[in-house]
Amino acid sequence: MDASHPAVYPVGVPPTAVDPPPRVRMKDYEGMPSTLGGLVLRSGQFACAVTALSIMISIPDFSSVTAFCYLVAAMALQLLWSVSLAVVDGYALLLRRTLHNPVLLSLLVIGDWVTSTLSLAAACSSAGITVLIDSDLAQCAHNHCGRYEAAVAMAFLTWFLVSLSFFFSFWLLATR
Repeated sequence: MDASHPAVYPVGVPPTAVDPPPRVRMKDYEGMPSTLGGLVLRSGQFACAVTALSIMISIPDFSSVTAFCYLVAAMALQLLWSVSLAVVDGYALLLRRTLHNPVLLSLLVIGDWVTSTLSLAAACSSAGITVLIDSDLAQCAHNHCGRYEAAVAMAFLTWFLVSLSFFFSFWLLATR
């Protein structure tokens, strides 16, 4: 009688629900919102916008050229945007909180994109008028070309700093 003997082997219960693996978070690089670098970027934007705005306002007849009026308006908007976000960054640093809420990041990205575009357009149009006055018309003796050039340079520096803030915020939003 060669009969087989049944054998019982213990079988483990298969897992019913598997937890997803933890997400890998990107390191907070300096320059992102709610970091010290982000606060420094916002403060630099504010300082450059204030400088460009004060230089343009100190010129008595800047309002006779539309591009210069546009530069003043764009720098005033940039000044308000930068100082408000510098306050938010400073508050987040004091509370040791991060500003990684997707809705807030979307607002930061869109705001930085809009102000960056406005700053670049204002700086380019004012630079074009400054080159026209200086090189093409050769009327720098009667105008304030040095002041115009300084204001335009500060506007370009403002645009560069806002673009850095935009890219850091966009990068953080894209990796969420």
